[in-house]
Amino acid sequence: MPRKSLLLLLSAVFVACSVSTPAPVTEPHPVTETLHGVTVTDPYRWLEDQNSPETRAWIDRQNAWTDTALAHLPGRDALAKRLEQLLAVDESGLPTFRNNRYFFVRRRAGEEKFSIYVRANGTDSVLIAAPANDPKHVNNVGISDVSPDGKIVAFYVREGGADEVRIHFYDVDAKRDLGELPLARYSGIAVIGDQVYFSRYTAEGPRVFRRPMAGGSEVKLFGDGYTPDKIIGLTASDDARYLLAHVSYGSAGKRNDIFIKDASNDAPFHAVVDDLEARTVADFAGDSLVLQTNWNAPNHRVMIAPIASPERANWREIIPENRSAAIQSISAAGGKLFVRYLENVQPRVVAYDLAGTRGEEIKFDVAGRLEDIVGTWHSPLAFYRFSSFALPPTIYEYEVETHSRNVLFQVTAPVNPDDFTVEQTFAVSKDGTHVPMFLLYKKGLPRNGQNPTYMTGYGGFNLSQLPGFSARAVTLAENGAVYALVALRGGGEFGEEWHRAGMQEKKQNVFDDFEAASRFLIDRGYTSPQHLGIGGTSNGGLLVMAAATQHPELYKAVMCGYPLVDMLRYDQFLVGRFWVSEYGSAQDPNAFKWIYAYSPYQHVVKGTKYPAILFVTGDADTRVAPLHARKMTALMQASTGSKNPVLLRYHVSGGHSGGEPVSEQVRNESEIVGFLLQQLR
Repeated sequence: MPRKSLLLLLSAVFVACSVSTPAPVTEPHPVTETLHGVTVTDPYRWLEDQNSPETRAWIDRQNAWTDTALAHLPGRDALAKRLEQLLAVDESGLPTFRNNRYFFVRRRAGEEKFSIYVRANGTDSVLIAAPANDPKHVNNVGISDVSPDGKIVAFYVREGGADEVRIHFYDVDAKRDLGELPLARYSGIAVIGDQVYFSRYTAEGPRVFRRPMAGGSEVKLFGDGYTPDKIIGLTASDDARYLLAHVSYGSAGKRNDIFIKDASNDAPFHAVVDDLEARTVADFAGDSLVLQTNWNAPNHRVMIAPIASPERANWREIIPENRSAAIQSISAAGGKLFVRYLENVQPRVVAYDLAGTRGEEIKFDVAGRLEDIVGTWHSPLAFYRFSSFALPPTIYEYEVETHSRNVLFQVTAPVNPDDFTVEQTFAVSKDGTHVPMFLLYKKGLPRNGQNPTYMTGYGGFNLSQLPGFSARAVTLAENGAVYALVALRGGGEFGEEWHRAGMQEKKQNVFDDFEAASRFLIDRGYTSPQHLGIGGTSNGGLLVMAAATQHPELYKAVMCGYPLVDMLRYDQFLVGRFWVSEYGSAQDPNAFKWIYAYSPYQHVVKGTKYPAILFVTGDADTRVAPLHARKMTALMQASTGSKNPVLLRYHVSGGHSGGEPVSEQVRNESEIVGFLLQQLR
């Protein structure tokens, strides 16, 4: 079907409706406890047991009811066709360049999953095919590391969306397996000679090990004393001489330490920095370490130190803090240092030498999302990917010496960016803070207050929200909707001060920013509460449920994916301890006060007319426990005073890390977009 006809069909068939059959009844079994003098009752704690027969039966009933409720979404088949056009395309990941060979993941149009490719002498060939002997059709592969000589590839196999993976080692020339590491949560793999170094999460906490690649006994090298709330990332220099261990005090916490080891001998790791409440990231640059740090510099600055004596006493500043542009990352490639800035939430890259002398700048003509420049110090090439809402991703190969760039790979999704307006604007939050927002809509869209609108954000963990390519955004905009992305406090758009203004005791600022953006869209005539929907995933799921419980009158529909909602108990499950540095813990009486004040699960009021809600989660989420979505679904279904449906889509193989086959992505996304358009028109 031609795209124009498809869009006309979609615009003709969507009408708002509600579900006529009642939601399944969930029997409450209240558990009451007193926390810091406050009595708290949890009616659905029994749903925390994911594997009990009662919970599994409940999940089946919920999925069956969601199937019934969404079985006849108007235009869903047409939506699926359009989303397939946008998603089922030839797609590639950023390459790893080693010894004149490119290693990358690629999924050709018509294929379900990514395979690992190698390009040598201008020819691409499949190195490791996507898993075929996969009864559930959910396993996927990706690259963990490539040896400096390009002869060994370490790759992972992930089942569903779980964070845990198996690591395999593959001889590129002999085309044979060399060994594997068992299923675990890894945060860094380095292949050096016939040895493999790796960071693995254990019950005691993160630890760094060494083992012969082909198998044998593991030797623990580093990590004793670090508790399970810490994370150790491991990287190697491009000549495989040195190892760096970054110890994070939680996800995007206020501090991390760095240790270095000479891999050519048995000397232990020794500290680069272990005495600062600051976040510092190091990279190798020849005989030096370059360090991006917010130590006495909220927008970050760049220091340099010799590898032979990298202690903080020997650090020297080479790139000072820029108060108008926050440094997002640094990359050492081709003998230069590339610094990625965000200035007014617009990306740019500036090259420097190790003396701090400014070189060329890489600019972008449209608002969009730039992924980190990747490369190594001794390689002549660097790579980066850029996209915008309706501009599919392009991977560029950058020749460092000549400053020239070539298109290495371009997604050819059938969409014309010129059909749309991308607008950057600002809402004013409760305390006067200006909050950036990016909008996508069809050119000529009237501001009549009747446009279906979908607003999303994140607001946490120092993660910046930028307008990258989105099949959901394009499909919604093609159907007359406004797509809005808000850069909330808690992110990294304006440096560490912006991050800290939305974490711990200041988390309510994030929700106030989101409310301000909602009211901006309503007051400026883009939409109205009857046509405004919101959505978010993970920490963004917490965001939209806080919005729905604090201001239910502002929204007609909510999509809440893999969320945190019971903030009094989040840190007691899976890797929730990683996030105490961001949120605090209700076990701390001071933190309890601010967490209890906003925790969505504790602020559902029976009889309130809540929006339509679609929760999405799955068994394979080993990061955010699916119990949050289960409990909140039951509580919302029992409490809402509106006729709007509260639905749960529970994927038995779905998880936080993605990797679903294309057909499943299309099916899931068409359900979400169909639900939103049904409710918001």
